[in-house]
Amino acid sequence: MSAEQRTEISELGEFGLIRRLTEPFTVQHPSTVLAVGDDAAVIQYEAGRHTVITTDLLLEGIHFDLMYVPLKHLGYKAVVVNLSDVYAMNAVPRQITVSIGVSNRFSVEALEELYEGIRAACKKYQVDLIGGDTSSSVKGMVISVTAIGETDANRLVRRSGASVNELICVTGDLGAAYLGLQLLEREKRLFLENPKLKPDLEGQAYVVGRQLKPEARRDVIAWLQQAGILPTSMIDVSDGLSSDVLHLCQASGTGCKLYEEKIPVSDDAYALALKFHLDPITCALSGGEDYELLFTIRQQDYEKIQNHPDISVIGHMQEAAAGSVLITKSGKEHPLTALGWNAFPKA
Repeated sequence: MSAEQRTEISELGEFGLIRRLTEPFTVQHPSTVLAVGDDAAVIQYEAGRHTVITTDLLLEGIHFDLMYVPLKHLGYKAVVVNLSDVYAMNAVPRQITVSIGVSNRFSVEALEELYEGIRAACKKYQVDLIGGDTSSSVKGMVISVTAIGETDANRLVRRSGASVNELICVTGDLGAAYLGLQLLEREKRLFLENPKLKPDLEGQAYVVGRQLKPEARRDVIAWLQQAGILPTSMIDVSDGLSSDVLHLCQASGTGCKLYEEKIPVSDDAYALALKFHLDPITCALSGGEDYELLFTIRQQDYEKIQNHPDISVIGHMQEAAAGSVLITKSGKEHPLTALGWNAFPKA
C-alpha cells in the first residue's frame, strides 16, 4: 500500500472508524432489530420482547492503571460499564460473559481478586456470569465483558428518538470521575518521584469512588417506569456530556441548547476542580466515565420529573439548523463541541 492510500486512524477518531469499518455490512436476518450505532445491539427472538447485547474492551495502560486501581474494583467496574449501556437502552441486564487475557505476572490469587469484584457486581445488579474465555497476554491485562439484557419491544429507547423542543435530562452529577482520575494520576506521579510519600486522598472519597467504583443507574430506569415516563432517546455518559449529547443530536437529527447553570456538579468535584485550577463545568462537559443517564423527555412529562432529587433538566433539543450550543451563566452562546474521550487521538 502506498503512502497516498494510507489513512491514519486518528483522522477518523473512534466513532468515525466504527462507521468506516461497519458501513459495508448489511443486516441479513429479521431478528436483528438494531445493529451497530447505539449503546447496544438489539435482537428479537420472541414476539414483543427484545434482547439487548453490548460489549466493552478494557486494556491495561489505556483504560486502567493497576498502580492505583485495585483488582477487585477493576472487576466491579468492568461489569458496571457494560450494564450501564444496557440500562441506556431502557432494558434490564440478565447475563454477562467475561473474557480475559493476562500475562504471567498475575497470580491465581490476583485473578481471584478480580473475579471477586465481578461477583460483587453480579450480585448487586442480579446478573448471571454465564461464560467467557481466558488467554495469555504478552504484556499486561485485557478484559472484555459482554452484557445481555431484555426489554419489552415497546419500551426500547434508542439514541435516535429525540425531537425538537424535548427536554434534555441527566441523572446525578458530572465531572467527579474525571477529577478522581486527575487526583489518582497526581498521586502516582508524586509516588514515582518519591516512593516514601504516602498518598494524600483525605476528604476525596467521593471523587475517587466515582472513578474506581462507578454505579449504573438501575434505580432511575425503575423510577421512570413507575412514573409512567418513557424517554424518547437515551445514552449513558461515558465519553463526557458534550460528546454524548452530540451523539443524541446526530442520531436524532437535531441540535441542542444546554445551559451551563443547569449542569449538575457535586460540591466535592467543584472544590477539587478549583484546587487543580480547572473549570468545573469543563470537567463535566469533557470528563467522561460518570455513567449517568442522559435522556430526552416530552415537555408534558416535565411535571412528573421536576421534583426528582437526582434528575436535572439541563436544556432542550432544537432544530438541527440552529446548531448545538452552550448558554453560559452570563448568557453568552458558544458552539458545543465534542471534548470527551477519544480512543484514537491525533498525535
